[in-house]
Amino acid sequence: MPNARSSSLTELARLGFSELSEADALLGEVETETGIARHDLLIHAAEAADPDAALTGIARIARRDRESVAAAFRAPAAWRALCALVGASTGFADFFLRNPGEIAHLADAGTRLPTATEMTSSLLDSVASVDGFAGDGGEASWVSLRVRYRRILAQIAAYDLLQPSPVDVVADVAAALADAAGAALEASLCVARTRISSGAAGAGLFPREQVARAQLAIIGMGKTGARELNYVSDVDVIFVAGGDDDFVDEVGESRVVDIATRLAVQTMRGISGIEIEPPLWEVDANLRPEGKQGALVRSLDSHLSYYDRWAKSWEFQALLKARPIAGDAALGAAYVAAVQPKIWTSAARENFVDSVQRMRERVTEHIPPDDVPYQLKLGPGGIRDIEFTVQLLQLVHGLADDRIRQRGTLDALEALVAEGYIGRSEASAFARDYRILRLLEHRVQLRHLQRTHLMPSRPEELRTLARATGLVDSGPAVWELWESVKREVRDIHVRLFYRPLLSAVAALPADERALPGAERALSTEQAHDRLAAIGFADPAGALRHIAALTSGLSRKATIQRHLMPVMIRWFADGVDPDYGLIAFRRLSERLGDTPWFLRMLRDSSGAAERLTRVLAGSRYVGELMEWIPESAAWLDDPDALRPRSGVALQDEARAIQTRHETTDDAMRAVRGLRRRELLRTAMGALVGDTSIEEVADALSTITEVTIQATLRAVRRETVPPEDDALDFSIVAMGRFGGRELGFGSDADILYVYRPNGVDPQRANDLSRGLVTALRARSEDHRVPLDLDADLRPEGRNGPLVRSLDSYAEYYRRWSLSWEAQALLRARGVAGSVKLIREFIGLADDIRYPATPDPQGLREIKRIKARVENERLPQGVDPARHLKLGPGSLSDVEWLVQLLQLEHARAVPEMRTTSTIGALRAAQDAGIVTATDADRLADAWRLASRLRSANTLLSGQTSDVLPTDRRRLDGIGRLLGYPPRSATAVEEDYLGATRRARRVFERLFYG
Repeated sequence: MPNARSSSLTELARLGFSELSEADALLGEVETETGIARHDLLIHAAEAADPDAALTGIARIARRDRESVAAAFRAPAAWRALCALVGASTGFADFFLRNPGEIAHLADAGTRLPTATEMTSSLLDSVASVDGFAGDGGEASWVSLRVRYRRILAQIAAYDLLQPSPVDVVADVAAALADAAGAALEASLCVARTRISSGAAGAGLFPREQVARAQLAIIGMGKTGARELNYVSDVDVIFVAGGDDDFVDEVGESRVVDIATRLAVQTMRGISGIEIEPPLWEVDANLRPEGKQGALVRSLDSHLSYYDRWAKSWEFQALLKARPIAGDAALGAAYVAAVQPKIWTSAARENFVDSVQRMRERVTEHIPPDDVPYQLKLGPGGIRDIEFTVQLLQLVHGLADDRIRQRGTLDALEALVAEGYIGRSEASAFARDYRILRLLEHRVQLRHLQRTHLMPSRPEELRTLARATGLVDSGPAVWELWESVKREVRDIHVRLFYRPLLSAVAALPADERALPGAERALSTEQAHDRLAAIGFADPAGALRHIAALTSGLSRKATIQRHLMPVMIRWFADGVDPDYGLIAFRRLSERLGDTPWFLRMLRDSSGAAERLTRVLAGSRYVGELMEWIPESAAWLDDPDALRPRSGVALQDEARAIQTRHETTDDAMRAVRGLRRRELLRTAMGALVGDTSIEEVADALSTITEVTIQATLRAVRRETVPPEDDALDFSIVAMGRFGGRELGFGSDADILYVYRPNGVDPQRANDLSRGLVTALRARSEDHRVPLDLDADLRPEGRNGPLVRSLDSYAEYYRRWSLSWEAQALLRARGVAGSVKLIREFIGLADDIRYPATPDPQGLREIKRIKARVENERLPQGVDPARHLKLGPGSLSDVEWLVQLLQLEHARAVPEMRTTSTIGALRAAQDAGIVTATDADRLADAWRLASRLRSANTLLSGQTSDVLPTDRRRLDGIGRLLGYPPRSATAVEEDYLGATRRARRVFERLFYG
């Protein structure tokens, strides 16, 4: 019947069998042996993870005990469970082959998990336990225990395998496995008591009465303690010896420990020793004090003494999972209660967080390279990444919050989410990925009932794994799932495990950890005093702001309560803690419940610390951030704090004007652009990512783009189409022309036009109208932009705007030496490019004369002396004036400009609007020495930095180095000086300007 056989093989292939001929033969064999029809055999065998393995396992058992198989078939629940078990696990197939009678106990398997009480009762019954002693201390008791344990394990596995969505019951299955392990240890301990008692079969050493009175508590650690055990895993334990006071006094503590040690050794042997029935798992006591080198069993006092004096950080992390699982329950509870305070204060140890992080890295480093891509547990993106992250978060924040002190990983995740220590999305992903990884781990261990944490590599094994988990429908798909989970876990692990906030929280003194929840640890008076002690000038006000930020039941308030202790410390380390806290409250209120903000502060690498730094260090930044709160996100992205290019800003400005129909709307948007970019530049300068040269260039670019956009807007409404031929341009002067603007600097400019066919008077009127509109439209009450035209011909007495011909005529006939000097930094920035080119050509003839005018140079020197005497504000110490004081900005700039007037015609490299650029060109040409150039440049840069820092600190422009020590210290902090460096700042500035002044006097007046 070749066609019938072919059809049969096709059906087997459709049902998922791979070894078709062998399966066909086995079906016939089992049918013959048991009388079970071929079709009936296939119903559940085909549903198994590996149909071929299911059929092979059933056939092997039937050869030994056909009736057990037939009886199972007559009980549908048992048959379904048997097929699932032997189809997922060759280990269970071997177990039932050794013990076919155990199949009968699958009658109600798959419907529910056995309870801890049921498992303990069953295993104690297997060793005939009475009053804590086994009926027989021989090897037969251990064999009976192991067979009964595997009966229970089969019931757990059957329930697991037959679930429609096994990933959803991972936690329940793991808890049952841990309870089964505890029950097995309890039963093995009963056998141990019998074995070490005098007169027992075995090596009886101690009187039965003494054994009965000796206490041994078995503490479950790791996954056992957390009730998240695997099918085949080492069971980590710690043994604790004890006894009532009368007994200890009677026999001595050493005798008690001896008895308990013998009990521990025999208990472990009952589980792990070589017997007819294979060992269950390894009982691992290496987490005990001193590890393998330490005593196997200690008294409670000995344990506590060790933890107080010598324990390392990782040992407290391990104790996080400690739970009594067998033996004397009262002693076990006393042990756990005694170590709890030590666990939750361990994170306060110096470098605790770093040590935990390094330990995780060492675990990864010790994985054999070939195993790394397959490691479910230890590799990057594996189970350990989730567990270490959760445990570190618990240990750090559990210092002050007992609500997150959970043993289990999933329970801890839920608590961390509820209390705001981890975001919902990260926790949800972690929980989902943890269940998937644990399910994969369970299935690869079930396959051969062996301890392994490696994903299979062979296609047929991956296919079986996919079917066993129900997560995906093919081998390649289960590998893709594994890879995607690894990537997601590793990403979240790195973000949470290494975030600086953890180290900062762990390092806080106990009273500061409790500060935001003052009602929990500090009275109002104590909190007030503590805030004052760490630097708050208005502690009562600070407490009000803290209360406003942290009060309530919202998730936002919950997260703020966790953030506050660290942020308060960072604010206190800042220049102005009180203002920083106020600004943070305003920013938080503006952002409301925006999820990204608090998530960024909690999870980001350093964003929270950078935010406190900029808010406590700069009113300029704080006031702008209140109006542009979304700028807080830049602190999480170093690239976002870099100044944007002029091209990018110009494109955005043009797009703004395209989108807005009215000039008012367009200018409102342009002002917003300018404020935003000023804020970006200020924040970049404060966190140390932007140099003073980059700041000056960025501020100049922002001002140029703003003026260009304003000119385009006002020209549309001021110059009618018929007069569009009018050319109009704006020329930057002074520090603006040199691209040397600081925060708060005015923009020195000249206005120039050319009628270009328009009636001259009409052109003049239109140009004046443009100037008036420009000045009106550029006004910004929040960050003023002063367009200063005082450097125009005739100064304040001259017309605001001139034609190009008028400029040419003026400079040809009446130009003064200071006007030629002013033109040295002239640079076109807006308007007609052709007109700018012609104006700069005109300026070049004036500022770079073929032959310097000695009279003009003498006049410049005379004017400089008069400026020093007349323009300094009354009552101001000249040495502290950053612009006009001796050796400051004015000295350096006037000297460089004098050198340009004398030598720029002969030295083309000196034809630049940049002060430092021209100075270095003079140095290269041998006009000034390198030492002189360095002293001038150092003084100029320091004065420029101090001037900008003064504005950033106070939010107000000032050219005077303050005498107030607190403010001077604040300026120093912005420049990178350590705290309390007011004197150092002052001395550095006065020293630099003294040296520069000596160079200036020698070269300028000499």
